[in-house]
Amino acid sequence: MTKQVTAIIVGAGHRALLYASFAEMQPERFKIIGVADPNAFRRKETVERFGFGEDTCFESAEALAATGKKLADCIINGTMDEDHVPTSVPLLRLGYDMLLEKPFAINETEMFYLLDVARENNAKVMICHVLRYAPFYRAIKDILLSGEIGEVIALRMSELVSYHHAAVSFIRGKWGNSDLCGAPFLLAKCCHDMDLMIWLKGVKPAEITSQGSDFQFAEFKKPAGSADRCLDCAYVDTCDYSAKGHYLDHPDRWAFYVWDAIEHIENPTLADKEASLRGNNIHGRCVWNCNHKNIDHQLTTVNFTDGSTGVLNLIAGTAKPDRDIHIVGTHGEIQGSFESAKFTVRTIVPSAPTGYEERVVDLHMAGDASGAFGVHGGGDIRMVEDFVAILEGNEPSISATSLDDSILGHLAVFKAEEARKERRVVNILPDLVRHGVLRNSDMDAEVYKRIMNAD
Repeated sequence: MTKQVTAIIVGAGHRALLYASFAEMQPERFKIIGVADPNAFRRKETVERFGFGEDTCFESAEALAATGKKLADCIINGTMDEDHVPTSVPLLRLGYDMLLEKPFAINETEMFYLLDVARENNAKVMICHVLRYAPFYRAIKDILLSGEIGEVIALRMSELVSYHHAAVSFIRGKWGNSDLCGAPFLLAKCCHDMDLMIWLKGVKPAEITSQGSDFQFAEFKKPAGSADRCLDCAYVDTCDYSAKGHYLDHPDRWAFYVWDAIEHIENPTLADKEASLRGNNIHGRCVWNCNHKNIDHQLTTVNFTDGSTGVLNLIAGTAKPDRDIHIVGTHGEIQGSFESAKFTVRTIVPSAPTGYEERVVDLHMAGDASGAFGVHGGGDIRMVEDFVAILEGNEPSISATSLDDSILGHLAVFKAEEARKERRVVNILPDLVRHGVLRNSDMDAEVYKRIMNAD
């Protein structure tokens, strides 16, 4: 019988608790035995939910590490972005394996530092790139591996962030100011998508370009006569970004984020929520006056080591959210929408009346869309199950990420920001070579020489 894998939650927020819920689904395989979080209310809730003792309750990751002992097999690290590396390093040095939320680092220096620590301690670190596990992207990956559309020439991906998601997370919320959270918009929202692009392509990125700006929420575009807080504003019933319209008229839509300031109140009323928005709740602020310092759209292009290209278009403020994708190969193409859980595969057939044949892959019809396992198209819990399986000694699935894999997408994002700010093409390969993520044998020698400017 397989040994039960034990875990401690570090940072008992929304994401970590979702991953931890796998212990409730398969308790014979996975068990939560501790928590480290500075919030006493969340520690108490986690203890009551998973049924462990106060002796494995800690006020911080530092306090957990200070025991000097390995108390469980692994850590679920769901701390904020800027805390990922500082909280992970001492625990990896104690011998813990780790499921680490993305983005796992907020700059190149700490990213490669974490890689070095993980290598030194032979730690298994899986980054939470949950979209690799969504049936939509896994089905596309399987088709690419089959060779049905030939060699991939180009990929185009769009991340369309709805106006209400943008407001709650990337304008008013935790990721609205990169000076405070440490993560620019592309890193906070699209390290998922950059990882997907590189994973689907299956070769390493080489060069990056990027452009973008804060178009909609530049301070000079603030409506005349608007107030600093939404509920005091003359536009409260007409503004697309009214906190009343977003959070009082739809109090459950973003509940975990918006109402964390009153989570200590059991069953808060609508009046409690209105009072919170009128008080110091950050989500009660005007979107044009909330110390927002991130951009709201960004176009990034990737040149891969085999000469193919990828485009990632991130846009905040859309009416409807979606992730769409179009992959063109030498023998066909794949085009689809993540939100619809549907994509079309077209193959070149000169003898056909149209010149091609096509079929639609509808994951709703196949019964595997799948919201039943959580958000991200069902990827969250599938990812945790794969992580547990790896710790049980099983082979990782095709979707699994090693830390070396995750370095690629994160570094591409960091270089995209560099490219955007400096308005130039940035070569990613020297850093990959320097840190042992890329070797000459990973690519054709002539391509290597050309891109490294070694000839």
